[in-house]
Amino acid sequence: MASTTSDQPVTGLAPSPAAAAVGDGAEPHPAAGAAVDLEEALTEHLAAEDDEVEERTGAVEEVVESDEPEPLPADRFGDRELSWLAFNQRVLELAEDPSVPLLERTRFLAIFASNLDEFFMVRVAGLKRRIATGLAVTAASGLEPREVLAAVSERAHELVERHARTFTEQVRPALAEEGIRIVGWDELEPSEQDRLHEFFRDSVFPVLTPLAVDPAHPFPYISGLSLNLAVVVRNPNTEKEHFARVKVPPLLPRLVRVEQGKALSAGRTARFVPLEVVISQHLDQLFPGMDVVAHHTFRVTRNEDLEVEEDDAENLLQALEKELLRRRFGPPVRLELTAETDDHVRELLVRELGVEEAETYVLPGPLDLRGLNAVADLERHELSYPTFVPKTHRHLTDGRESSQPRSIFAAVRSRDVLLHHPYDSFSTSVQAFLEQAAADPKVLAIKQTLYRTSGDSPIVDALIDAADAGKQVLALVEIKARFDEQNNITWARKLEQAGVHVVYGIVGLKTHSKLCLVVRQEGDRLRRYCHVGTGNYNPKTARLYEDLGLLTCDDEVGEDLTKLFNQLSGYAPRTRYSRLLVAPRSLRRGLVQRIEREAEHHRAGRPAHIRIKVNSMVDEAVIDALYRASQAGVPVDVVVRGICALRPGVPGLSETIRVRSVLGRFLEHSRIFAFEAGGDAEVYIGSADMMHRNLDRRVEALVRIRDVEHQRALVDLVDLAADAGTASWHLGPEGTWERAAVDDAGEPLLDLQEFLIAARSNRRARRR
Repeated sequence: MASTTSDQPVTGLAPSPAAAAVGDGAEPHPAAGAAVDLEEALTEHLAAEDDEVEERTGAVEEVVESDEPEPLPADRFGDRELSWLAFNQRVLELAEDPSVPLLERTRFLAIFASNLDEFFMVRVAGLKRRIATGLAVTAASGLEPREVLAAVSERAHELVERHARTFTEQVRPALAEEGIRIVGWDELEPSEQDRLHEFFRDSVFPVLTPLAVDPAHPFPYISGLSLNLAVVVRNPNTEKEHFARVKVPPLLPRLVRVEQGKALSAGRTARFVPLEVVISQHLDQLFPGMDVVAHHTFRVTRNEDLEVEEDDAENLLQALEKELLRRRFGPPVRLELTAETDDHVRELLVRELGVEEAETYVLPGPLDLRGLNAVADLERHELSYPTFVPKTHRHLTDGRESSQPRSIFAAVRSRDVLLHHPYDSFSTSVQAFLEQAAADPKVLAIKQTLYRTSGDSPIVDALIDAADAGKQVLALVEIKARFDEQNNITWARKLEQAGVHVVYGIVGLKTHSKLCLVVRQEGDRLRRYCHVGTGNYNPKTARLYEDLGLLTCDDEVGEDLTKLFNQLSGYAPRTRYSRLLVAPRSLRRGLVQRIEREAEHHRAGRPAHIRIKVNSMVDEAVIDALYRASQAGVPVDVVVRGICALRPGVPGLSETIRVRSVLGRFLEHSRIFAFEAGGDAEVYIGSADMMHRNLDRRVEALVRIRDVEHQRALVDLVDLAADAGTASWHLGPEGTWERAAVDDAGEPLLDLQEFLIAARSNRRARRR
């Protein structure tokens, strides 16, 4: 999945073990079989947890209040970069897990590779740039910049070698046993080689450009993430050797399928040849009259983080388009070589590219295992996760089993709707909301944020249809969404041409909030319908990302969204909100205040408990507030998918804090902030992670959930993720993650995502 990172396509997917899938011959979890709805299922499963919480919190003595709080220890933060590598290790552990379906293990190998590429392109490259310019400062963990870079290099080398071993020693042989092979040229039949000769002649040869290196031809520029062949050729007349580079075309299939025709449709076996192998067999056609002495595969990673000075850019769109052209020429930060590479070729590449020895990674071929996605996409259902089809949320149907939603407006007028994707269908909820708004003659205006969306987005189409119908349509397109910049520029142009008012937010801030506001004429009044979510308006990733969303026509939320959109499209710097916490002005402060209040409630003997589910927990102010709440005795549960600088379970500092990480077939992407608040619970969902960039340099929004059932469902969701009976990773005081996948008897622990899938399926069966 992906990128992950961060709010990105499946690049960055962080998945979990296939712990005894319900309905696949395994004994179902007790709660799963009786589930009628998410709220009901989670409440039933967690009913016995109160005693455990009391034991955990009762063991901590109350701290006597003092005017001046005790200083917190200097080593209280884990290192952000090393924590990210630990996250990618968790992804790798899923690829190593034999209980995970084989093709899913293959996909996790591809996800690991994609994640690591982005890490080097952005995090490592940024760290190197800051060191080179003298702007790097000591990390919150206490490590000097060069210490961080050295530690990252050491850990990354360990992980990439482990990644390669997992593929060559575990996954590749297991695939071969199932008739799925990545083969070399000599393993092909003559007839198959003939077909690939034809494929090369028709589809590959015309797009190849061999580049020689000699006094008349300087060393060529090697673009970031490109796969290349380093070729050594000899002139038979002079016996002199020359170096040349051949780029493997990135737009052609990375792995070429050998089967064709009937063999392809049979589908039980599949063989792939890496594209560079096909090219290497035809190098004599690229260098006629020369002898090919040797060829080796290599790959370069470059700094591809964008830098746009918005204050100096008259037109942000044009400035970003120019910067995208420059992105290809960032300095290299990693060189990958195959183990067979000759020493003199390696020395040449290291010298000409200007990389250091620590930035060179020697691996068995094939390089760039992102290409394994082609293998993972094979239709071998017995080797993949069971098929899952999202259901229409029960409050968006008319009571009958149907994939067609009722009027979204009528449903939302009757009650707020809390959506949980991908278990609740995105297409019959959020997408239908916008499509109905575009077609409804009573709708006067639509305002929408777009951070990332799909290439054939029905969301964009709905906005264009609304503009064509004469409605006022505002689209706030975040063209600086990392690695989606070009895609978003394209959609911004298309929306502008359709008459949509397109704006790019506030200078210096990315707009990361997930908001939609629909204004509808109903009788003699205007009613505002709102959607506030944790995920992007992207129908494709909505089937893979776990996210939450609130559909409501509450007047306070409508007023808040109106103010926020006015702030984003116009001038409203001093806006105040009723049910929203908005970054960069009020979100961090609002959360810290609520954390501090939990400590006050605990000291006064009132109910107090903090529950947080996020992608990342890095912000020092929020972490320090959690430490002080823990010192006061407040139980704190944090569920974090990715990086976490918080150190739980440290005596005298964080004894009541638990940190868990849940990875699975879906990318855990929702953000929940729940406070017991002395018995009057405050629960929020929204777009913000606990990182500096989210809280200081982005427009983020959290909305307070009022409905008591929804509050309970969200609290139960966090509790189940943190429960000892759920498969997860546990973060220790020293910053190490330990996987908990089986109980003391060796039985698989509850798979949270499979449980939620079962809860939806059982609810449907019960209604029949």
